[in-house]
Amino acid sequence: MNNAERIHELEVKIAFLEKHIGEQDRVVLGLTEKIAMLESRMLGLRERLERGPEGPMPADDKPPHY
Repeated sequence: MNNAERIHELEVKIAFLEKHIGEQDRVVLGLTEKIAMLESRMLGLRERLERGPEGPMPADDKPPHY
């Protein structure tokens, strides 16, 4: 293999790697946005659970069935 062929092969590999890195960047960005959305939803659900059906439950009160 001569130098021109080696250079061409390296250029092809670099082009493939650049394309692959761009695709990975898009995937990571999408996952970052999805994680942020899920964290936001999780916090909202946690707040709703802490409030309960009639607002926050007192920590010291026993449930009515005791």
